[in-house]
Amino acid sequence: MTPGRPSGRPAPEPDPTADQATEDAMSNATTVSPAHSASTASTLITNIAALVTNDPSLGDNSPLGLVQDAAVVIEGDRIAWTGDQSKAPATDNRVDAGGRAVLPGFVDSHSHLVFAGDRTQEFNARMSGRPYSAGGIRTTVAATRAATDEELEANVTRYLAEALRQGTTTFETKSGYGLTTHDESRALRVAARHTDEVTYLGAHIVAPEFAEDPAAYVELVTGEMLDACAPHARWIDVFCEKGAFDGDQARAILTAGQARGLHPRIHANQLSYGPGVRLAVELDAASADHCTHLTEEDVDALANSRTVATLLPGAEFSTRAEWPDARRLLDAGVTVALSTDCNPGSSFTSSVPFCVALAVRDMGMTPDEAVWSATAGGAAALRRTDIGRVTPGAYADLTLLDAPSHVHLAYRPGVPLVSGVWRRGERVV
Repeated sequence: MTPGRPSGRPAPEPDPTADQATEDAMSNATTVSPAHSASTASTLITNIAALVTNDPSLGDNSPLGLVQDAAVVIEGDRIAWTGDQSKAPATDNRVDAGGRAVLPGFVDSHSHLVFAGDRTQEFNARMSGRPYSAGGIRTTVAATRAATDEELEANVTRYLAEALRQGTTTFETKSGYGLTTHDESRALRVAARHTDEVTYLGAHIVAPEFAEDPAAYVELVTGEMLDACAPHARWIDVFCEKGAFDGDQARAILTAGQARGLHPRIHANQLSYGPGVRLAVELDAASADHCTHLTEEDVDALANSRTVATLLPGAEFSTRAEWPDARRLLDAGVTVALSTDCNPGSSFTSSVPFCVALAVRDMGMTPDEAVWSATAGGAAALRRTDIGRVTPGAYADLTLLDAPSHVHLAYRPGVPLVSGVWRRGERVV
């Protein structure tokens, strides 16, 4: 059974949308001169010690579909063939993986990259004993409103390049640090220049100027702001938490988004027990994110739904909070994703490998489960089947490790193991 996915549950429907941004290809590998143009040439990556395909019908028939002594053929932007390297077909180009491991590019299905400013002082104070609360978001809201479009764009570009060097080939990102119609819509326009997985999060917290009238802010988020933001987003999100939005407010916001064609995701049960997870299931949200404080009813609801539990260990690391119990969710048959939650306040990391190591060390996951959740799990949280796996027809998004096995991601935490990245068939690292 795939880690985190109950047997018998249908896989998410494929979605044709995907991140369209590209990078200039750089490669220090020895290749044979291509016989065709780059758009039609085929490339064989051979001498792969261990290939994670996430197809249990391949290789060792485990959920990772692990193939030893493997090869992969790329044609254009897609995977054309995978299998034993002794059976690989002829191609135009050839890359020697040098006995290293290859796995799908990481799918970071939860990030907050459109922001300005710095919260070093808050982090320093928190590490000295002050607990995290949702109120810290207001600091970033003020800085983001004051930033130019060019400054926001530069920040997004910087953190995406940082993530790409660490193997992330697909990412979702949100608005949520503007909280005005103008600033939320411009944040989404910035994000949409880099990914199709764009999320409208006007309901991050109640905007400061509406502190005495939250109902009026909900009306803005579900009305004028939604009208301006919906054309630039695929998803709608809400922070359903004490200090942010209660269950009734969250339902009103998400159902308004659904009426405009946006699909829901929810920040749920991060800081306390609450209605977020069950609301996610009720509305068929693609994911309920954080999932730290769960009742048995919450776990059962997730296990009997399509909603993915997206765990964000960077947040617990950076706030010294209680770790989500991944083992409990996996044993119940819940589909689990791992993502960074990259944001300037509670999880300022763009490193999926770091989150994999945390999940194995502190959340009860095996290395296999953590890698699956950071690739195929993230794809499921975006309701995608064309990413997160290395099988014919999927996008050619690959991560090459300077290690013989994917287990080294947890075995050697903090070490920069990513030595190559292919994105849509082009080598970009």
